[in-house]
Amino acid sequence: MELTIFILILLGFIFVGLRESKKVSDDSSYLLANRKTGLFALVATLVMTEFNTSTLLGFSSAGYSTGIWGLTLPFVFLIGLGFYTFTVSKKWKKLNGMSVAELFALRYGNEVGTTASIFLLLAMIGFSATYVKSMTLIFQPFVPEINSYFVSAALVGVVLFMTLRGGLVSVISTDVMGFIGTVFVIPMIFYFSYSQTRAGFEEIVKVFPPETSNALPIRYIASLILLTMFTYIAAPWYGQKIFAAASEKTAFMAVGISSIIIFILYAFPIMALAYLRINGVIGINPEEGIPYIINSYFPSGLKAVAFAVLFAAAATTLSGIWSALTTMLVGDYLLSAKNPKLGKDYVGSMKIYFAFAVISWILGNIFVDKILNKLILANIPIAALSFSLLAGFYWEKASRRGAIISISLGLAWGIGCYLYLGEDGGYTWFWAAYGIPIIFISGIIGSYLFPQTEEEKKILEKFKVRMKEDL
Repeated sequence: MELTIFILILLGFIFVGLRESKKVSDDSSYLLANRKTGLFALVATLVMTEFNTSTLLGFSSAGYSTGIWGLTLPFVFLIGLGFYTFTVSKKWKKLNGMSVAELFALRYGNEVGTTASIFLLLAMIGFSATYVKSMTLIFQPFVPEINSYFVSAALVGVVLFMTLRGGLVSVISTDVMGFIGTVFVIPMIFYFSYSQTRAGFEEIVKVFPPETSNALPIRYIASLILLTMFTYIAAPWYGQKIFAAASEKTAFMAVGISSIIIFILYAFPIMALAYLRINGVIGINPEEGIPYIINSYFPSGLKAVAFAVLFAAAATTLSGIWSALTTMLVGDYLLSAKNPKLGKDYVGSMKIYFAFAVISWILGNIFVDKILNKLILANIPIAALSFSLLAGFYWEKASRRGAIISISLGLAWGIGCYLYLGEDGGYTWFWAAYGIPIIFISGIIGSYLFPQTEEEKKILEKFKVRMKEDL
């Protein structure tokens, strides 16, 4: 019965994806959904792009070890995406490009644009690998006798079947379906875990005394908030969805609403695992706590629905990343002065989409071990772009060489902190607390020491015309 329900729901996702793919007629619809996405659909796709099984397993495991203190983690997205809302959501829609890397090329020249594009492509490939790994961890218990390589290949294959033909149009339509299921199932994960004991505050304090918060230091939380603030502004998977929005107002409202919903959706699983520990479940891998709750506490029938929703969370995030990767590669490298417009033949885009899916499957099986740590690590090249991005939108004096200095030092500092301190040495705090100021101060000083050339001033004027406003 469980398997039948699960398969039927998956077939529903596939049906929706294939049905919507009929609306795709050219590269513009395949990559950008014709830039007509309304508020509800945009909120749904932004939430499902961010609500993924990698972060779900990583964040919820903190509830198992620190209890209520784990609720500090969702503030990473509430504050980080709130920052995105007020700083760049309208700016990105006003730019209305194909890829976020286009900003760097338009504002500083092709050399900086190419560098930014490479950084973002590498980071997103890293993200997609962690999502494949987390999806495999969730569904491996269904078929423990089958090798994880084959399980992950089957899961990736289903995601491809849902979205390969329809591109972003299919991604958004399946996101809407997944969003509806997610807001229904995720609170139930908490409810069924809580209902085992219905323990009060005294019991929580007994199981999680104040010192357990040391496992999740406040400066670690602060570093994640800082990094999210200054990396998500350059996130290609968010930028692509903003370019697909119907208007600037729609983009602004959608990101703001999404930040609140994402905060709530991550809070429920964290407390679910806190109650799993209170229930006396000891000795399990915390990253496998969500599947454990569903398998142990959910009633027959609903269990399959819950796993289908988790699959949707992983699938929609993966497909969103693959779509953003494809759009970046097409927009940044395959279009040129001789061929500046998107065409009607989007078979090439489909092939690129498929290739990125294969790459993420390979890397997810070979290189990813601790999911949350690798997810954070992939942000190093994105954080390095933060000064040049914000200055590109807001500071007229920012120069090409100032941007290059800032990007170079930001990348070197992030990698250096990781290599010297490592994951166990708290490198994220030193990377964020010192790295973000270094990135901005070096960019400002570099722009004053190496001011814009006449060529750069001409590029700036063209950019201001493109944005239809003064900086």
